[in-house]
Amino acid sequence: MDLGIDGNAALVTAGTAGLGLASAEALAEAGVDVAVCGRDENRLDRAGERLSAIGNGDVRTVRADITDSDDVEAFVEGTVEAFGRLDHVVTSAGGPPSGPFLDTDDGEWYDAYDLLVMSVVRTVRAAYPALSADGGGTVVTITSRTVKEILNGLVLSNAVRRAVLGLTKSLADEFAPEIRVNTVLPGPHETDRIEELVEADVERGEYGSYEAGLEAWAADVPLERVGDPRELGDTVAWLSSERSSYIDGAAVPVDGGSMRGL
Repeated sequence: MDLGIDGNAALVTAGTAGLGLASAEALAEAGVDVAVCGRDENRLDRAGERLSAIGNGDVRTVRADITDSDDVEAFVEGTVEAFGRLDHVVTSAGGPPSGPFLDTDDGEWYDAYDLLVMSVVRTVRAAYPALSADGGGTVVTITSRTVKEILNGLVLSNAVRRAVLGLTKSLADEFAPEIRVNTVLPGPHETDRIEELVEADVERGEYGSYEAGLEAWAADVPLERVGDPRELGDTVAWLSSERSSYIDGAAVPVDGGSMRGL
């Protein structure tokens, strides 16, 4: 499907691995100039090589910490300067530590809020002038299915990510009609993080093989498998395109049907 965004420009926070990188790949494949940021130089290099090999647009990789306001502003401003425009913003972030409520201290709560919520606030605020120019653009926030249903042992994600859902809905109302704002709610996808967790379980003897561990992750998924990150990325690219032009303020699950909430 031609998404009609060839020649556009996009930035993806935390876009050097996982679902952020998958989103950047889908946008690059659609002909979009893509900028990604991350903290790890090796991941930045690998992401730059992968993105450059996919599409015909320009690629920009920037070392930046999304919890640092100066880094975020420099990333956004540098991207606008490099590409001459900004049409799409995708916000991604790593997950906060797992654990129950009574084992979570104040510092972890504040860190989770800074990572998951304030990173979005800073990115969108810095990007707004460029996004609102020349007819507007799109914002897609990557959150989690935990904004709709809790998962045991993930109190920080369960509680804090919901603020991003409320922010997304508020921005969709405030920024319309020039800028559309939506969110995607990932279920389990075979990212580097899940691979590491499964491999650790195999080493501890909980599963006899990587495949068996992956099957366990898919046990509650009606489609009977974990997702390919690009399936999430393709959804992000579609929400960034004119093919979804009447969708605004939506929370779209990409979870193989695993969400039990209505």
